[in-house]
Amino acid sequence: MTNPLQTRYMGLDLDSPLVPSASPLTATADGACALEDAGAAAIVMHSLFEEECTRDHEMLHQFLYEQEIGHLEADDYLPVPDQFKTAEEHYLERLQAMKQRMQIPVIASLNGVSPWGWAEHARQLADAGADGLELNIYHVAASVTESGAAVEQRYLDILATVRAAVPNLPLAVKLSSRFSSPTHMVAQLKHAGADAVVLFNRFLEPTLDLDTLKILPQLQLSTPSELNERLRWTAILKAQVEVDVAITGGVHHAEDVIRTQLVGAQVAQLASVLMRQGSGVMLRMKQEMLAWLEEQEYDSLTQLRGSVSHANAQNPSAWERANYLDSLDLWHP
Repeated sequence: MTNPLQTRYMGLDLDSPLVPSASPLTATADGACALEDAGAAAIVMHSLFEEECTRDHEMLHQFLYEQEIGHLEADDYLPVPDQFKTAEEHYLERLQAMKQRMQIPVIASLNGVSPWGWAEHARQLADAGADGLELNIYHVAASVTESGAAVEQRYLDILATVRAAVPNLPLAVKLSSRFSSPTHMVAQLKHAGADAVVLFNRFLEPTLDLDTLKILPQLQLSTPSELNERLRWTAILKAQVEVDVAITGGVHHAEDVIRTQLVGAQVAQLASVLMRQGSGVMLRMKQEMLAWLEEQEYDSLTQLRGSVSHANAQNPSAWERANYLDSLDLWHP
């Protein structure tokens, strides 16, 4: 019997569009297995961060090359702790443990900004059995000398480097919405070798403490209102670029997942709703999605996917400036 919720993302056949995104929930094999048991179609592992790798490499360098022991006869004694493992080694162990225990695809995640290191990490993850790789290039363009074109080129160069290193590994690039032309950017990424894009990364904004005048980090979970921006850009780009799309941010209900499919996305990534409501929410989403399909007389999500994208909507201009004007007309004093 055909599964009405099935989808295909990055060349991977999935039982549904429900994919937990990179978060603390996917940081351990036990956590990932619990999500699989609750109905996840695939998982994106907690990210391997560039800063963690850099820190560990500097620590090893200090152990091996910068020790001043003080005794000439002990110059060759370099006491690296027996139990010391780098962030990469810990990550690879978790990936291998997940692959041994899980039946669903496991997508690794790299989070960084510098142009170096990505290729070697990607090769290690591919060798460890990752079914795909999500590149989370988290870059804040803070320099007055860095142009928008330079920011775009940074993404393209990193992707090209990784694609050359792992030519057969499915690759997704996680983007922010702050490009001047997201659709053009996605087209360039597709040309450079991306199999999918993830829309959109949420920049975590710091706050300012008025008592201490310190800049403090803060983490705010997503809200359903954040979904609208992702729906708009997915609808627009799916009409012009043949690339898989995962929507992340603002997906909290079964209706939200259906909306992601209507605009053309293959996958709806989940994090905040799982943190708030627990993994059991995925089973409820599936049941409600099946009920909606039956009520609306759709055979499957495949049948409706992209039916209200920019190319197929009854009023395509509603995804553009007309939506702005119509929204203003809705408010009356």
